[in-house]
This record gives sequence, structure tokens and C-alpha cells, in this order.
Amino acid sequence: MAPSHVLRCCQRVVGWIPVLFITLVVCWSYYAYVLELCIFTIKSDTEKAIYLVFFHLFFIMFVWSYWKTIFARPASPTKEFCLSKSDKELYEREERQEIQQEILRRAAKDLPIYTTTATKAIRYCERCQLIKPDRCHHCSTCDVCVLKMDHHCPWVNNCVGFSNYKFFLLFLMYSLLYCLFIAATVLQYFIRFWTLCRSKYEESCPQNELPDTRAKFHVLFLFFVSAMFFISILSLFSYHCWLVSKNRSTIEAFRAPYFRTGPEKDGFSLGFSKNLREVFGDEKKYWLLPVFKSLGDGCSFPTRLVFGDPEQNVAAVQADIAKHAGPSQPFPARPLSESQNRLLGSDSHWADGSAGEDHTQKEETRNHVSVCVES
Repeated sequence: MAPSHVLRCCQRVVGWIPVLFITLVVCWSYYAYVLELCIFTIKSDTEKAIYLVFFHLFFIMFVWSYWKTIFARPASPTKEFCLSKSDKELYEREERQEIQQEILRRAAKDLPIYTTTATKAIRYCERCQLIKPDRCHHCSTCDVCVLKMDHHCPWVNNCVGFSNYKFFLLFLMYSLLYCLFIAATVLQYFIRFWTLCRSKYEESCPQNELPDTRAKFHVLFLFFVSAMFFISILSLFSYHCWLVSKNRSTIEAFRAPYFRTGPEKDGFSLGFSKNLREVFGDEKKYWLLPVFKSLGDGCSFPTRLVFGDPEQNVAAVQADIAKHAGPSQPFPARPLSESQNRLLGSDSHWADGSAGEDHTQKEETRNHVSVCVES
């Protein structure tokens, strides 16, 4: 017990090294830009004031969103997903998998879960001893089941999931803006510095606004570091924007969630605008602020399952629901929460981004919803 406890503590300490590295880089960039560039180098008071105002705006939003991403505690399943004491004892004593699955099906009959593993088994976490809600996965690093888990990010030393996915997206966006602003405003001084360096031994050296001080070193590295981080973050941010537009997590992008009819990679997609609302909320005034406004509870998610032409398959969906209904049915038809009904309802202010979907199709498919993700 003692060695494992010590190892766990060491892992937690080591996990903060990437965060410490980012913090040191940001602190240095603040010092280099504000003091060395704006205060000691730039001579125009107007230019200096404009740069400082915009720099601090991006800096505050970047630090705020980064802080929220790091310290937002990963949302875990509620107690209703844990087995009762008697069911847990039966499950642990039983060695036959089919009987264990029957115990899990009985325990899950009133839970809002609609997905299974690839073998149609109930998704159960042996480590946390609970039935996994849809889109929930166990993080081996955090050693906890995380609702709508996307991935574990070492740069924030935290799991990115339902509780902080919006913060993570804003962190990436403000990181890009922060780096882009620094690189764009430092570029002219960076060019003048290199112009001076190439001809410093010549009598005809062009006049340069940069004094021959340590500011040159900071200007050089400010440009290189900001450009490097901008390029590296741009691809990651673009990828997550695509994930949001499709309403997928990183895990679901690599492994399609299993519905009752099989895997369906677009099973959760409600159209671009509604997918966006699910992450950022209904109130646009909060979209750019790292304030939690995501819709839902993290345990259940609305979805439209479209198999071919919806107008021709409504009866088939109804028949499928009736076919699977029964005392051992692991996919109960639970009512949707208020936020889920808002997402699935027809809203004139939010045009659904699904191609070819008209008002009639929306009305026919509105009540045929379920929730899912594959372990």
C-alpha cells in the first residue's frame, strides 16, 4: 500500500510540471512585452497605450480560461449509477459473465442509458464500481469516471470533459489570439533588430529604434515563441472546432458510439447551431466568457438517429423501440430534461445545420431520441 501511495503522490507532483512550464512562459512573456518592449523600447505613447490595452485584454481572458480549465473539477456520475450494496455483492460473487450482465441490466433498467459496448454489454466500470452513463469514460490518470470525457490534457493537468470543455475551447482560442497579437506587434521590431545585426560593423548602419540593450533578446524570443505556439495550437483548436460542429468528443472521433442498431459516428449531432448551443449554452452574451453554461446534466444527451430517409423509417424506429421494450430492457425511454427538449425542439432562432432537413422531418423525428456513446 505504501509504495503505491508514494508512486501516486509522485505522479501528481510530476503532473504539474507542464502547467508550471506554461505558467513560467506566460509570466516571462508578460515581463518581456510590457516592460522590455512597451515601456523601454516603444517611443510613441499612442502606440504604447494601444498595445498595452489590447495585450492586457487578451492576457486576462487567456489566464482566466486557463485557470478555469485547470481547476474545474471533472464531473463524475451521480450516486444513482452506483450499484446497491446487495447488487454489488451479487456481482462480485458471480463468476459467469452472463449472470453479471443480467445483474447490471436489472440495476440499469431505470437509468438514462442507451448505449452498450461493442458486444452489447452494459458499460460497467470495475474500478469505480458503477454503471457508466452515456459518453462517460474512466480516466486512468485521474482514476475517476468522467462525464462526457474528451481526453486527459497534460498541459492543464486535468481531464477535459463535460464540466470544463467550454473552458478548454476558450483557452485554446484566447491562446491563439494572445500569441497572434504578440507576434504581429513584435514583428516590426524583430525585423529592425535583424537589419541592425547584419550591418552593425558597417558605418552606414541604418538607424534603429531598438536600443542596444537586452530588449533585443526579448524581442527575438517573443516573436519565435509566440509564432511557434500559435502554429502548434492552431491545428488543435481547428480540430476541436470540427468536433464541436459534429458533436463528438475526441474518444468518439476515434471510436464511434454504439447505438442499439450498431455504431453511429454522428449519433449525437443535432445540426451545427444546436451542437454549438449544447457546449456554449443558450445565452450568447456568455459564449466568450469562461462561465459554465453548457446544457444538460452530463449524464444524458439528446440525439436524432436517422437511418436512411426519416420519413420512410419512422415506423421502423417505433417498431424497434417496441421490440426492445421489456422487463430486461437496458434502454429505458426516460423523459428528456428541459435543456434537451429545447435542443431538439424546432426553434426559429436556431437553424439546424443538417443538410436537407426540413420542418416536417424535424417534427417526425423530434420524439424519437436516445442517448449514447461507446466505451
